[in-house]
Parts: sequence; C-alpha cells; structure tokens
Amino acid sequence: MSVADAAPLAGRHIVLGLSGGIACYKAADFTRELVKAGATVQVVMTEAAEHFITATTLQALSGRAVFTNQWDARAAGSMAHIDLTREADAVVIAPASADLITKLAQGRADDLLSLMCLARPIARCPLLLAPAMNREMWAHPATQRNLAQVRADGAEVLGPGNGDQACGEVGDGRMLEPTELLADVVAFFQPKLLAGKRVLVTAGPTFEPLDPVRGITNRSSGKMGFAVARAAADAGAAVTLVAGPVALDTPRGVRRIDVGTGQQMFDAVLQHAPTQHVFVATAAVADWRAAHPAERKIKKTADRAMPHVEFAENPDILAAVARLPAATRPYCVGFAAESHDLLHQAREKRERKGVPLIVANLGPATFGRDDNVLTLVDAQGERELPRADKLTLARQLVADIAARLAALEPPTSPTIAST
Repeated sequence: MSVADAAPLAGRHIVLGLSGGIACYKAADFTRELVKAGATVQVVMTEAAEHFITATTLQALSGRAVFTNQWDARAAGSMAHIDLTREADAVVIAPASADLITKLAQGRADDLLSLMCLARPIARCPLLLAPAMNREMWAHPATQRNLAQVRADGAEVLGPGNGDQACGEVGDGRMLEPTELLADVVAFFQPKLLAGKRVLVTAGPTFEPLDPVRGITNRSSGKMGFAVARAAADAGAAVTLVAGPVALDTPRGVRRIDVGTGQQMFDAVLQHAPTQHVFVATAAVADWRAAHPAERKIKKTADRAMPHVEFAENPDILAAVARLPAATRPYCVGFAAESHDLLHQAREKRERKGVPLIVANLGPATFGRDDNVLTLVDAQGERELPRADKLTLARQLVADIAARLAALEPPTSPTIAST
C-alpha cells in the first residue's frame, strides 16, 4: 500500500465540530478514521453534544484537548473562536443538527462552534456539514430553506443518509457512516481535474453461461475499475460505472449499472457512450460465449462423452465505441491484461482497437490484489506508473487523462475589448 493511500489526508488539519444529537456516537469512529487517514483533528463540541458523548473520549481519539467553551483560557488571548481555524484546512461539523444549521444560516454565534464558523477565514477554510436529524425535521421547509442558505454561503453538505433512526422512524436524515464521511472529505480535497466531464467506466469480469449453473468467466476482481470510477468522481466528473459480477461497494457519487454477460455490458456501454467525454474500458470481458447455452445443467453421460459446446465471439466493446462518429465519440482508454509480452501485446491492441491510450498490466500478477503496476501506451511510446495501491494508480491515470483532454481542447481566443 502506498503512503498516499494509507494517509490520504496527511498534512491536513481538520477542525471537527459536534453539535447535539444521538449521531454523536459516530463522531468517535469518524475522529479515528480521520486520524488514521493522516489528519490532525481538533475537536470542538457544543454543550448539547456533551450530553451524548464525552470530551474525554474525543480527546483520547484525537490526541488533542477538546474545546467546548468560547471563554476557554487555553487559547491565546482566550480567543478560541479565532485561533482554532487559522491553521485549519477545513471545518467539518458531524453531526450538524437542525439547530446548528439554523444558526449558520442566520449568522448567529451564541456558542463556540457557531462563533468559530462565523469567524473562520471563509476564503481558505471551507465548511463541510454532515446533517443528522429526524426525517420530519429534515423535510421541514424551514430546514430546507436553511440548507439552501448555507449552501449559498459556500458550505458543502455531506449527505444525509437514509434508514433507521434512533427515534424508531425510517427515512432521510441519518448522518452518513464514518467511512462514508471520510471518503467524502478525502474527495473534497482532490483536484477537480475533470469538473464538468462525464466519464463512463467498465469494471470486473463478465459471466457467459454454459448452462443454468456453469459459465465462462475470469479472475478479474473489478478493484482497478472501481478505483478508476472513484478517482474520476473525486476529480469532479459525473461517473457511470458498468460493473460485471463483483462483490464491491459502489464508490460514493457514482452511478452504477450491474450487468452479467459481455453482450449486456456492450448494450449498456453503447447506450451511454455517445453522451460521455471519456470511456475507460477496464473490464475483462470474455472474448467468447456459448452460442446456445443449455437450458438445463449439462450432466455427465454413462459413456463419459465430452459435451459439444459451440462458441460465438462476443462484441468488441472498446472497438465499437472507438468507431462512433467523431461528434459522439468519447476519448477512449483501454486496458490490456496480458500474461506475457506485455508491451508488444499492448501496442498491438492499441492499433487494433483504434484508441489513443492503452493501460497495460500483467493480469496474473494483479487479479484480486490491492496493488498493481501500470504502463501507459500511446502513439509516442510508453510510461510506467510504478507499483502502488490501485486507488493511487487510478488517481495518477485520471490526472493523465485530464491532461490529454486539455491538450485536445482548442485554445481560447483572446478577448479584444471594443473601444
């Protein structure tokens, strides 16, 4: 695992605010997740929050003294509301209660947390809010007006989630889980290199049935493709992920389409590709399928005769997208998972598919693993991305793709002022 993946928030200083609500219990795990991700965490709590979790707990998890009172003499000049945010990269409030959101919308500052948010250097210290409240409180017009106002003032709203609530009701308003919040905070700090772009990614294997029980597939785990989808979403793109049969969670903010066979993946991709800016074909699609899958399980016969299976070629997804008319053709990136002669096979595949970029890797050395080595192959030559975890490699690949897109865009004509 690379340092970048092990500590994606290394060097970041986060002020974590807690307002009152039962979701304060999640703040303990969230604090731990932030620290594990490399951030330094300064906790600030309201009096209401102290009714749900102790400052001692959060001090132990953050390794820093917790602030609860605006008159705390530990801050220089007793100005905690000023000092606490001057070195912060962001203020994250989790949970953000309906009352706290109301204060922020109205510019009220009657406790340390709301006062600190008002006094923070707004141009360089962003505010992220993780709402947590009953579903009726969340849906109330006053809450929605306040949310619209804090968004207009520049705050980023994370969530909320949907599900069982402590009051026994079910619906919107749950605070996101700590791992979800961490993913959103990490994503927030990623450069938005693909802002405004639409990206289509395929991932995982396909499964080609021989009968209702058996089929042809491969060892692809889908991890690389899911990492690319997450990295593209974190870079600001609207991402659609077409996934073969894999047991992976959908990356935050990504639209997922599940498919089984190569034909199903082909149909899903060709439906969406004409509206995309980038297509990254990471999936390991079976080249062949049974032309006529058996309707019942193929059984052994008394004479042990081998069953006859007629094969048909699956459609070539990447080549089909690369042949779309120029006006509707996305920038195409293919993956080559080979067992030998990696660079020769990758160069040949790039020419055969008619795409500008192939990402080559050794399949047997990467299937199922969390790390990889990638080689980018284009018309000018090759460039290796050294071994790292797959998310780190995906971020490097996304940055490379963004640079290639920028190079293809026509230069902006200078504006000539009229006299």
